[in-house]
Amino acid sequence: MTDEVLGIIAPHPPIMVPQVGGGRAAVTSASADALAVAARMLERFAPETLVVMSPHSPMAHDAFLIDTAEHSAGSLGQFGAPEVRMELRTDAALASELLDRLDAAGIPAADRASAPLFESGLLDHGVLVPLSFLAPRGGWPVVGISLSILSLQTHRELGRHVREAAAALGRRVAFVASGDCSHRLTHDGPYPYSPQGPLLDAALRERVAAGDFEGLMHLDPGMVEEGGECGLRSFITLGGFLGQDPETRVLAYEGPWGVGYLTAVAGSPGLLSALDDTPVRGSKGGGPGDAEAELPALARRAIEEHVRRGTVIEAPDLDDPGLPDRAGVFVSLHRAGELRGCIGTICPTRPTLAGEVVANALEAAMHDPRFSPLGVDELDGLDVKVDILHAAERCDFADLDPARYGVIVSCDLRRGLLLPDLEGVETPDQQVTIALRKAGIGPDERFAIERFKVDRHA
Repeated sequence: MTDEVLGIIAPHPPIMVPQVGGGRAAVTSASADALAVAARMLERFAPETLVVMSPHSPMAHDAFLIDTAEHSAGSLGQFGAPEVRMELRTDAALASELLDRLDAAGIPAADRASAPLFESGLLDHGVLVPLSFLAPRGGWPVVGISLSILSLQTHRELGRHVREAAAALGRRVAFVASGDCSHRLTHDGPYPYSPQGPLLDAALRERVAAGDFEGLMHLDPGMVEEGGECGLRSFITLGGFLGQDPETRVLAYEGPWGVGYLTAVAGSPGLLSALDDTPVRGSKGGGPGDAEAELPALARRAIEEHVRRGTVIEAPDLDDPGLPDRAGVFVSLHRAGELRGCIGTICPTRPTLAGEVVANALEAAMHDPRFSPLGVDELDGLDVKVDILHAAERCDFADLDPARYGVIVSCDLRRGLLLPDLEGVETPDQQVTIALRKAGIGPDERFAIERFKVDRHA
């Protein structure tokens, strides 16, 4: 057992699950893809137990609830998808150790099994949605924790006691902080708009990206109240679990439907790099010509404005009438032939193609989990390529051609994508093997294959 710890911030909108959202789930593809990255890292971390804190678990206002039920189960039936169901074992020993430590520290806590009102053993959607992406096959025992209205500092102390309880039992533990950001981002969302909503989400993202979980306790209370969040206490508890100076990466942030969804991973210094096995070498093909095409030029301008001035440019009207109105887009960045960032969306998530390019360019530059944010000194010599994805089609292995087609592999909720014409990927077997690894799908599992073409702009 080592003292390494891993934490994951995971959004929990049921509509993100394909069985619930159907075609609408594609709007949150950035979050789903980010959770796939986190799932691969979680599998490589190989925890013995998952601790999950959900804002939607039954709550006692003046105490934390820790579930000691031998087994827990639940489904997304209330959202129209009863087939999305999980049954999980509980690490009762860790749950009991945590209760004992909280009692000794004078922190109010109770066994969720102590009263029928607390519905011991029931998994709510704040647990089911993240784990359906992070651990769709189950396997790891869990300890479920409910938040409370105790002070933010007490939540941070709770996280520290989780880590100490795990250490006392020799457990290798990962902590999943389930929670959404502001629910008041837009006028057409499910909750009344507040101008504090976007400000709150910017502050949450900034603090998490910097690893400043302690700073989350000192956000303006008025902004937090007006912003209408549900994940702050989960994030703060995660910070206590992580301890001082964690390494943190924001994998995705998006705000469809007026609600902010943040996905991030954090861990002991140096851990995230060790867990990320995504290749970082190789050209995307289609080198730049003498004059940069319209879409790469737009992506470059978006990146430079943000890196130099911290601003996000407005998505302009595009001049080329042959471009689609909307499409999935990948933006790839290279320096001196080395990959420096690559982020994209399989399906469109923005109202316009230009908006898709701007958003994914900033994600590739600032939030690719394999790299630190792009610096001003890296702007010169940056090679920018934009791939517009055509609609994917189901196919057989024999239909693949890595030079012409990208590939998408999927199994239950896990999905991996590889673009076409990658340096070093010469055969369909290589292409599928890498895509399966990215998705966290075992070679012996049954999986579906889709292929797609791209229009490459450089």
